[in-house]
Amino acid sequence: MLATLIGFLGDFDLAEEAAQEAFAIAAERWPRDGMPSTPGAWLVTTARNRAIDRIRRDRTLAAKTKLLELPESVEDTTMEQTVFSDERLELLFTCCHPALSTDAQVALTLRTLGGLRTDEIARAFLVPEPTLAKRLVRAKHKIRAAGIPFRVPPDHLLPDRLVAVLAVVYLIFNEGYGGRNELAAEAIRLGGALAELMPDEAEAHALLALMLLHDARRDARFDDGVLVLLADQDRSRWNVEQIAHGRAALRRALALDADGPYALQAAIAARHAEPERDWPAIAVLYGQLVALTGSPVVELNRAVALAEAGEAQAALTLVEGLQLDAYHYLHATRAELLRRLDRPQDARAAYERALELVHADAERSLLQRRLAERDRPREARAQD
Repeated sequence: MLATLIGFLGDFDLAEEAAQEAFAIAAERWPRDGMPSTPGAWLVTTARNRAIDRIRRDRTLAAKTKLLELPESVEDTTMEQTVFSDERLELLFTCCHPALSTDAQVALTLRTLGGLRTDEIARAFLVPEPTLAKRLVRAKHKIRAAGIPFRVPPDHLLPDRLVAVLAVVYLIFNEGYGGRNELAAEAIRLGGALAELMPDEAEAHALLALMLLHDARRDARFDDGVLVLLADQDRSRWNVEQIAHGRAALRRALALDADGPYALQAAIAARHAEPERDWPAIAVLYGQLVALTGSPVVELNRAVALAEAGEAQAALTLVEGLQLDAYHYLHATRAELLRRLDRPQDARAAYERALELVHADAERSLLQRRLAERDRPREARAQD
């Protein structure tokens, strides 16, 4: 719906405000009058009319007076829900225009297409919320001032947008992977659309493989609202068909000589889906990913793999050298390693620090349970 409105109005803020008004009207009218036959069309039409009314009231928006020449819409009962598919892709590429910085591209798409709140995006970027809010305002202003078109770019320009577009889709998926299934499903849908749009781009297929392999374990990741780590998951609840699709997408990526970050992560996910995990091999893959990205978060995952391969002390040394104090996974991982090394008091302190930082209820419940069990020796476990 938002993609449709932005394409029609050419203004992110006006589209968001009109969408909010339409939903508010629906919340008031639908319980009383009944739901319309095509709810999506009704919402879009209502939002468009509200936006046009607002333009009429605000004569300072001279640049948009051409919209006043358009007749008011009525509910289009023939409108198909699938109309949103291409418009979402157009919105994705609009947000990822090279005139914007990569961080701004990702943040703006997460806000408009992913529906994430500003504080959620700030956590994903590990930056203060006010910083992220200013970044969003600047990005919207630049799109408006530069007249950036709302469309999928021609074929010869697609590769220039690929890095940012894939990063956006993966961040949307990651936010959904914590329990917001609708976001994960939208990311997978977009990933599939990108793979079709750019069939010769190895990393597009690799990202699709990565998301499919992770999402295949969705039903086994939570138990009564508590996160279940990979080692404890009931594999009978894994989606075998989706794992097969993920492996097929990975094979396609490798056939295209994929050697980027998503290909490596997909290869790691495929290793995790095997009956017996080869932790030394997984640690090697993480090492290659660290060399490629320089990411401290990837280094943290390599530390977990090292611990599972029998190198707990080396893993702890690696973790304690990472600059990720505001990242709750670092403290949760450190706590697990300390517990394995029979340092229960230090483990308790690390768990408590992780609990101060965690936001997801399911992860908080897991950490609280771990803290309650801190005095019982236990091997370090991979963070899921």
